[in-house]
Amino acid sequence: MKNTYHQTERIFEKVTAVITAILGNSLTFIVAFFTVVYWFTNKQFYQQDVHHCIGDIILGITFLSLFVIQKTFNRFAGSLHLKVNELVASHKPANNAVINVEEKTEHEINELSKEYAELAELARKIESKL
Repeated sequence: MKNTYHQTERIFEKVTAVITAILGNSLTFIVAFFTVVYWFTNKQFYQQDVHHCIGDIILGITFLSLFVIQKTFNRFAGSLHLKVNELVASHKPANNAVINVEEKTEHEINELSKEYAELAELARKIESKL
Protein backbone atom coordinates (compact mmCIF):
# COMPACT_ATOMS: atom_id res chain seq x y z
CA MET A 1 0.00 0.00 0.00
CA LYS A 2 2.81 2.39 0.92
CA ASN A 3 4.62 1.61 -2.34
CA THR A 4 1.45 2.35 -4.34
CA TYR A 5 1.12 5.69 -2.55
CA HIS A 6 4.72 6.63 -3.36
CA GLN A 7 4.25 5.64 -7.01
CA THR A 8 1.09 7.74 -7.18
CA GLU A 9 2.92 10.70 -5.64
CA ARG A 10 5.76 10.41 -8.16
CA ILE A 11 3.32 10.29 -11.07
CA PHE A 12 1.39 13.28 -9.70
CA GLU A 13 4.61 15.28 -9.25
CA LYS A 14 5.65 14.52 -12.84
CA VAL A 15 2.21 15.53 -14.15
CA THR A 16 2.26 18.80 -12.20
CA ALA A 17 5.78 19.55 -13.45
CA VAL A 18 4.61 19.06 -17.05
CA ILE A 19 1.49 21.18 -16.52
CA THR A 20 3.55 23.94 -14.89
CA ALA A 21 5.96 23.92 -17.83
CA ILE A 22 3.08 24.05 -20.33
CA LEU A 23 1.28 26.89 -18.54
CA GLY A 24 4.51 28.92 -18.38
CA ASN A 25 5.32 28.44 -22.06
CA SER A 26 5.15 31.40 -24.44
CA LEU A 27 3.39 29.36 -27.12
CA THR A 28 0.63 28.47 -24.67
CA PHE A 29 0.13 32.17 -23.95
CA ILE A 30 -0.11 32.92 -27.69
CA VAL A 31 -2.73 30.19 -28.15
CA ALA A 32 -4.68 31.52 -25.16
CA PHE A 33 -4.41 35.08 -26.45
CA PHE A 34 -5.84 34.16 -29.85
CA THR A 35 -8.57 32.13 -28.15
CA VAL A 36 -9.60 35.21 -26.17
CA VAL A 37 -9.43 37.40 -29.30
CA TYR A 38 -11.58 34.87 -31.16
CA TRP A 39 -14.12 34.93 -28.33
CA PHE A 40 -14.22 38.73 -28.34
CA THR A 41 -14.76 38.84 -32.11
CA ASN A 42 -17.55 36.26 -31.93
CA LYS A 43 -21.01 37.58 -32.83
CA GLN A 44 -22.48 36.19 -29.61
CA PHE A 45 -20.14 38.43 -27.62
CA TYR A 46 -21.68 41.58 -29.11
CA GLN A 47 -25.24 40.33 -28.72
CA GLN A 48 -24.91 40.18 -24.93
CA ASP A 49 -25.85 43.00 -22.61
CA VAL A 50 -23.13 45.28 -21.22
CA HIS A 51 -22.80 43.41 -17.92
CA HIS A 52 -22.05 40.11 -19.61
CA CYS A 53 -19.58 41.79 -21.98
CA ILE A 54 -17.71 43.33 -19.04
CA GLY A 55 -17.73 39.98 -17.27
CA ASP A 56 -16.31 38.27 -20.35
CA ILE A 57 -13.60 40.91 -20.71
CA ILE A 58 -12.60 40.48 -17.07
CA LEU A 59 -12.61 36.71 -17.50
CA GLY A 60 -10.41 36.98 -20.59
CA ILE A 61 -7.92 39.24 -18.85
CA THR A 62 -7.83 36.95 -15.82
CA PHE A 63 -7.35 33.92 -18.06
CA LEU A 64 -4.38 35.55 -19.82
CA SER A 65 -2.95 36.72 -16.50
CA LEU A 66 -2.69 33.09 -15.38
CA PHE A 67 -0.15 32.40 -18.12
CA VAL A 68 1.83 35.59 -17.44
CA ILE A 69 1.99 34.87 -13.71
CA GLN A 70 3.02 31.25 -14.31
CA LYS A 71 5.79 32.32 -16.70
CA THR A 72 7.06 34.88 -14.19
CA PHE A 73 6.94 32.35 -11.36
CA ASN A 74 8.81 29.73 -13.40
CA ARG A 75 11.56 32.22 -14.22
CA PHE A 76 11.78 33.48 -10.63
CA ALA A 77 11.85 29.97 -9.17
CA GLY A 78 14.49 28.84 -11.67
CA SER A 79 16.77 31.78 -10.91
CA LEU A 80 16.29 31.32 -7.18
CA HIS A 81 17.19 27.63 -7.42
CA LEU A 82 20.32 28.48 -9.40
CA LYS A 83 21.42 31.01 -6.79
CA VAL A 84 20.85 28.61 -3.91
CA ASN A 85 22.62 25.79 -5.77
CA GLU A 86 25.60 28.08 -6.37
CA LEU A 87 25.76 29.01 -2.68
CA VAL A 88 25.59 25.38 -1.60
CA ALA A 89 28.14 24.26 -4.16
CA SER A 90 30.59 27.02 -3.22
CA HIS A 91 30.49 26.25 0.52
CA LYS A 92 32.68 23.20 1.22
CA PRO A 93 31.07 22.00 4.48
CA ALA A 94 27.56 22.31 2.99
CA ASN A 95 25.48 19.21 2.37
CA ASN A 96 25.40 18.70 -1.40
CA ALA A 97 22.21 16.65 -1.08
CA VAL A 98 20.25 19.90 -1.22
CA ILE A 99 21.61 20.86 -4.64
CA ASN A 100 18.73 20.57 -7.11
CA VAL A 101 16.33 19.84 -4.26
CA GLU A 102 13.53 21.11 -6.52
CA GLU A 103 13.96 17.91 -8.53
CA LYS A 104 13.34 15.70 -5.49
CA THR A 105 9.99 14.23 -4.52
CA GLU A 106 7.90 15.70 -1.75
CA HIS A 107 8.78 12.74 0.48
CA GLU A 108 12.53 13.29 -0.05
CA ILE A 109 12.15 17.00 0.70
CA ASN A 110 10.27 16.20 3.92
CA GLU A 111 13.04 13.81 4.99
CA LEU A 112 15.69 16.47 4.36
CA SER A 113 13.57 18.99 6.28
CA LYS A 114 13.44 16.63 9.27
CA GLU A 115 17.23 16.30 9.20
CA TYR A 116 17.64 20.08 9.19
CA ALA A 117 15.06 20.47 11.97
CA GLU A 118 17.09 18.02 14.07
CA LEU A 119 20.28 20.00 13.32
CA ALA A 120 18.53 23.23 14.32
CA GLU A 121 17.34 21.67 17.58
CA LEU A 122 20.86 20.43 18.30
CA ALA A 123 22.25 23.91 17.61
CA ARG A 124 19.69 25.44 20.01
CA LYS A 125 20.70 23.01 22.75
CA ILE A 126 24.38 23.78 22.26
CA GLU A 127 23.67 27.51 22.23
CA SER A 128 21.62 27.32 25.42
CA LYS A 129 24.50 25.54 27.21
CA LEU A 130 26.81 28.46 26.39
